[in-house]
Amino acid sequence: MMKSFRIGTLFGIPIKLDITFLLVLPLFAYLIGFQIGAVTELLNAFMGANIDVESVTAGWNPWILGLAAAIGLFVGVVFHELGHSLTAQRYGFPIDSITLWLFGGVAAFSEMPEDWRQEFAIAIAGPIVSVLVGIASFGLFYVTPASMDGTQFVLAYLAILNIALAGFNMLPAFPMDGGRVLRAFLARSKPYAKATQQAASIGKFFAVLMGLFALIPPFNIILLGIAFFVYIAASSEAQQVTMKAAFQDVTVSDIMTPASDLHTVAPGASVAQLIQRMFSERHTGYPVVEPNGGGGGRLVGLVTLSDAREIQPVERDAYTVEEIMTTDLKTISAESDAMTAIEQMRENDIGRLLVVERNGHDGAPGQEADVPPGSEPRAGDDLVGLISRSDIMTAFDIVQKSGAVGLAAQAQRAD
Repeated sequence: MMKSFRIGTLFGIPIKLDITFLLVLPLFAYLIGFQIGAVTELLNAFMGANIDVESVTAGWNPWILGLAAAIGLFVGVVFHELGHSLTAQRYGFPIDSITLWLFGGVAAFSEMPEDWRQEFAIAIAGPIVSVLVGIASFGLFYVTPASMDGTQFVLAYLAILNIALAGFNMLPAFPMDGGRVLRAFLARSKPYAKATQQAASIGKFFAVLMGLFALIPPFNIILLGIAFFVYIAASSEAQQVTMKAAFQDVTVSDIMTPASDLHTVAPGASVAQLIQRMFSERHTGYPVVEPNGGGGGRLVGLVTLSDAREIQPVERDAYTVEEIMTTDLKTISAESDAMTAIEQMRENDIGRLLVVERNGHDGAPGQEADVPPGSEPRAGDDLVGLISRSDIMTAFDIVQKSGAVGLAAQAQRAD
């Protein structure tokens, strides 16, 4: 998704609009308004409606009713996502937000349930709510006076569309609702990661079928986009669940590169010396470490080639690393689990994290500071290693090829 902004809150859950929603809403309104005459005739034929076609197609009515129906459709999507969200909250899973975007709505879960009963209940709640919204729309249509042709059209249209939305979402195309129901049933008799892989494979198969169907004239770009989204999302979630299973009970210290194998630089080194080291060692970034006398080092910053380039060549002997380094560091403790490191790298869009150990100082030598239990590491702590995406992927590749359940299981077997 692109940039989103908050428009309100329902049941304590932030409701957001993605920028793509502002593009697709007018498109939906136009398509509904453009086809309003033909759609009205279908509603009259199949729902027993008696909507005056001339009335709804006169003047600006098609575009006004098209916009009303499009807004109503997305309101139905919000209710659909609330069905998922409120059920998840009932089981103790917090919801970060509900976002409306190009392909409908997304409820952002802080954590996904691994109990198949809970996942089944959460997945099925959305389609059930959509069916109920469709039934409610039909009930309102039924009691609306025949003279209110425009209102009858919108309500009849939403009744059909919400029930169609529920049916479409129940396709077993993981990670759509039907795919999550499928995973829930698969997880009854096999490990969660294995169930996810199988559901994702089926989801990708359905995504390919949807994509091929979308290419049949007339070309359906929205369905093609949904197919692409389902395929990518299925692959991504399957990989994430598999990695979570592989790294169960694994800490950062198990897979990091230890400090003894890292190239570091002292804060008092000149920028000229730094650039010479970068050239000879072929590194573009160094942790800045102040020796602590115990064979380790106190992390005080990070310096990169970009920092060094800001100093003119003639002045590089006069400037030290300490003067150009950054102290705004992304760090993690060695005791943190590996999945936390992966999530931090993803959230900050970086390829590595410095691994540090709290030393009880505030960053200035000889000055003690209170260190609350479980507080975050920061500059001034002892550097004990570095964990990178390549470290994680190498470990993950070993697990997959060895067939071990997880790295912890692999380590226990080695012991």
